[in-house]
Amino acid sequence: MTPLWTAADAVAATHGMTNSDWTATGVSIDTRTLQKGDLFVALKDIRDGHDFVKLALEKGAAAALVSHRPANVGPDAPLLVVPDVLRGLEALGIAARARSRARIAAITGSVGKTSTKEMLRTILSRQGRCHAAEASYNNHWGVPLTLARMPEDADFAVVEIGMSNPGEIAPLSRMTRPHVAMVTTVAAAHLASFDDLDGIAAEKATIMDGLEPGGIAVLNGDIVTSKLLQDRAECVGAQIVLFGETTGAWRISDLRICQDVTVIEVVSPGHDYLFKLSVPGRHFALNAVGVLAVAQALGADPLAASLDLGLWVPPAGRGTREILQLDPANEFETLDLIDDAFNANPTSLAASLEVISAGQPRDGVGRIVKGRRIAILGDMLELGPQEVGMHRDMAQNGHLQQLDLIHCAGPLMKHLWQSLPDTQRGQWTATAAELAGQASRLVDAGDVVLVKGSKGSKIALVVDAIRKLGHRRLSE
Repeated sequence: MTPLWTAADAVAATHGMTNSDWTATGVSIDTRTLQKGDLFVALKDIRDGHDFVKLALEKGAAAALVSHRPANVGPDAPLLVVPDVLRGLEALGIAARARSRARIAAITGSVGKTSTKEMLRTILSRQGRCHAAEASYNNHWGVPLTLARMPEDADFAVVEIGMSNPGEIAPLSRMTRPHVAMVTTVAAAHLASFDDLDGIAAEKATIMDGLEPGGIAVLNGDIVTSKLLQDRAECVGAQIVLFGETTGAWRISDLRICQDVTVIEVVSPGHDYLFKLSVPGRHFALNAVGVLAVAQALGADPLAASLDLGLWVPPAGRGTREILQLDPANEFETLDLIDDAFNANPTSLAASLEVISAGQPRDGVGRIVKGRRIAILGDMLELGPQEVGMHRDMAQNGHLQQLDLIHCAGPLMKHLWQSLPDTQRGQWTATAAELAGQASRLVDAGDVVLVKGSKGSKIALVVDAIRKLGHRRLSE
């Protein structure tokens, strides 16, 4: 395997000290997923990574990036010692970026960052060697880790950049130095840390602060804060490319959301596109259009990319569809599960409700006889002082009103549950764990089931409980 870091290169990058000559083929921050030959980075979070250095070396780590030698590690252990481990990781990321000739895209947005990153990985990997994080590594340690893992010979790289508080995105963008910066959308998320949507948009817009000279900003032209984003792009001298359903050089001309796919027609400068995604969803379609604009901005072939987008599937917990066979002896006794339990805000919930409203339940296969569209919803978190109203007002969503039954978990979702008509009101529990304990009574064969909520609501417990009712297979 080609070396990612030699001891000499790592010392030069970090200005640290090492006691041996080693070669690392990867970078790891977790001994549970560490591979032989990785450089283990002893970050301090809930636990101090120095407590795991001995285990990392026993599992085959090439060396460990530390601020001191742990007491249970011998003096001859291969260590790279720096004053501060996180700063050392950042230095590795900056050095990896400096030596790379890859065309780099940075992605942010209130909704759809990880799905968009994975769309780009899918299409760019078929046009060259593409580097992207395997998970949602988008914070102050995830971005430098992604960069530190970037192979020197990568043709493309995609870096996801997130935030929870003001001032977080710009330093990560400057570290990344992207050629293209994309903002998927600006929506009501993290309002506990921002006064309003304009505040969120202003923070998202700082992803353009790190653009390379001549860089391109690919921006959602439909959203109310688009002008704010465009103003920032103009301030940094970026070329602006807009995408959307109604606005932009890259624009959806026709959209068909079906049971299992989304068919999209797009007009753009010089070419029209017709392609499909393997999952339903207007939000997925809009991001896919932005992805084509990013592909072209990176120098890739957008026509080939449009054809390859059909190979993309959502990451786990972000709209993944699967069929659960409830009776192993009866192949027709199934339900359709949409796992969207990783995150939620009013915008993403509305998009998911549109998806399930297009689902097709099946009658005559379950004990209820009539198949149903069912939503199981957990609290949407970090919405600020208007959080109660945002939950309650979802009862007015037209797609939600088309559903047969809504189950809710959490103190915030109780406000939505109380606003539902009796015919739609299912179960409400104070916690997702309580709702998960009722899984067998919440759903039935023939149902189409959406599970969605913020990660902190633990609504994924309900997904796991429903899966345990049957045998999982991919949606066909």
